[in-house]
Amino acid sequence: MTPCRVNVKRWQAEMIHSLFVINHLGDIFLEKHWKSVISRSVCDYFFEAREKAVDPENVPPVLQTPHHYLISIYRGKLFFLSVIQTEVPPLFVIEFLHRVADTFQDYFGECSESVISDNVVIVYELLEEMLDNGFPLATESNVLKEMIRPPNILRSVVNTLTGGSNVGETLPQGQLSNIPWRRAGVKYTNNEAYFDVTEEIDAIVDKSGTTVSAEIQGVIEACVKLSGMPDLTMSFMNPRLLDDVSFHPCVRFRRWESERVLSFIPPDGNFTLMTYHISSQNLVAIPVYVKQSISFFEAGSCGRLDITIGPKQTMGKTVEDLKVTVHMPKAVLNANLTASQGNYTYDFTTKLLVWDIGKLNPQKLPNLRGSLSMQTGVPNPEENPSLNIDLKIQQLAISGLKVSRLDMYGETYKPFKGVKYVTKAGKFQVRT
Repeated sequence: MTPCRVNVKRWQAEMIHSLFVINHLGDIFLEKHWKSVISRSVCDYFFEAREKAVDPENVPPVLQTPHHYLISIYRGKLFFLSVIQTEVPPLFVIEFLHRVADTFQDYFGECSESVISDNVVIVYELLEEMLDNGFPLATESNVLKEMIRPPNILRSVVNTLTGGSNVGETLPQGQLSNIPWRRAGVKYTNNEAYFDVTEEIDAIVDKSGTTVSAEIQGVIEACVKLSGMPDLTMSFMNPRLLDDVSFHPCVRFRRWESERVLSFIPPDGNFTLMTYHISSQNLVAIPVYVKQSISFFEAGSCGRLDITIGPKQTMGKTVEDLKVTVHMPKAVLNANLTASQGNYTYDFTTKLLVWDIGKLNPQKLPNLRGSLSMQTGVPNPEENPSLNIDLKIQQLAISGLKVSRLDMYGETYKPFKGVKYVTKAGKFQVRT
C-alpha cells in the first residue's frame, strides 16, 4: 500500500474500534480494543468471505455487517482486520493497517505470527501509541522508537527481572512540533542521504511477442542521516512520466503540483519517500524477449519444449537473476531437458519447472530444450502453460525516470548524496 497523508483532524467523527490479527489458518491470535470489547463473533462475516475467495488476496477489503464495517489487509500470510462502527473513508483505515504492518516489520525484522507472538508486549505498546482512543496518533517509525525501544535480548531479560517497560519516560520532541516525523537534535559525524529508485514491471506478452498489457509500480526508498533540520529538494529530468503518485507526509504537495519538484524535511533514517504507478503501455519498455515452443503430441505420450531468452530494451545494462517458472499441466510426468546456461529442476508432485539462468549473456543466448514425458491414456492439455519471468537490472529505471538534482537548504555542511536504480520483474508472464 502506498503512503498517504494521515490527518487526524480530518476524521474527528470516525474511529477504529477494534483490531484482530488472523493467521492463514483462520485463527485469531491477537486482538486489541480501544473503546469497549467487541466479540470475536463479528469476524464470522469475514470468515465467510474468506471461504468464498479462491486466494487470500481476493477477500474483499471492505465488508458491511448489520452493525459494523470490517476493513482488512493481507500481509505476510496474516490478515489485519479492523472493526469500524461509523462510516469512514476505507483508504484511511487501509493505510493505517499497512502502517501497523510496516512498523512491525521495522521493529522485529519481519511481520509474522511467530514474531508478533514473541513480542506481544511491545506489540500492544505500539498499538497503544499508534492509535489514541481509536484515532491515529504516532505512525512514524523513527518517532515511535523514541517512545518504545525496539527489542533486544538484554533489555528483555532486564525487563523480565525488574518488571520494567520498553516505553520511554519522555515524549519525543517531534510530537510537540509541526514536523512530527522528525526527532529533534539529530547529529551525525558523517552526513549522508541515499535514495533507491526501485521499479517493478508487470506485463503480459502473447505468443507472437506482442505486449498485451504492461505497467510499472515504482517506489523511492530513502536512507537519510543528516544533522540538524535539513530541507531537501529532489528534481527529475522527466517528472511528467509519473501519473499516479503518493507521498510521505513530509513532502510539500503544493510545490509538487506547481513545479513537479519534491520539497521536504526528511524523517531521520529509513522511510518511503514516494510511490508511483505508470500505466501507459507506450511508456513501458519490455526488457527481454522470449522465443518459446511447447507442444504435446497427439500420438504417443510425450511433448517438446524449447525456450530461448534474449535482451530487448535494457539500455545496455545487464539482466541478472533471470529465472523462468512454468506450471506444467497435470499430465506431464517428467522433463528431460538440456540447459545451455544455468540449471533446471522439475518437481513432478507440484508440476513446477524452474529454470535458473542467472546473468544473461547477449553473445550466447540461454536455451532450454528437450522432451516432456506424458501420462498415457490422458487427453492432451487444452491449452499450453504460461512462462513466468523473474529478473533484475541494476542501475536502470525501466520507465526512464531519472533524478537530475538533489539539493539541501537550512544547513551549512555538504552531505554525501547518492541515487541507485533497479528494475525487477513483478508479474511478468509470457503466453505460449
